[in-house]
Amino acid sequence: QVQLVESGGGLVQPGGSLRLSCAASGIFIADTNMGWYRQTPGKERELVATITVGRSTNYADSVKGRFTISRDNAKNTVFLQMNSLKPEDTAVYYCNSDPPSYDWGQGTQVTVSS
Repeated sequence: QVQLVESGGGLVQPGGSLRLSCAASGIFIADTNMGWYRQTPGKERELVATITVGRSTNYADSVKGRFTISRDNAKNTVFLQMNSLKPEDTAVYYCNSDPPSYDWGQGTQVTVSS
């Protein structure tokens, strides 16, 4: 059974940074294109960043230049480094494959507010 466990969220002031982690079990992320997604109440879940098996990355225009996705295959973990955070980044953040193929985890709440 595949499990995706996100962590690292919290409350941060505008301009601050957070690093999210996604620990995977039941799959080998080394063999899987992975993505970070986010969702706010009343809106569709949106794809924020992706990383391929070959470590190519892609980002939504809204986060380009501020967020960095990476992976540690030995730890079977995907990361999202978020810098220069803005209030509009406030959301629950999830990881999944790209495209999403597995049950969603509980996500981790990121709140950007002064």
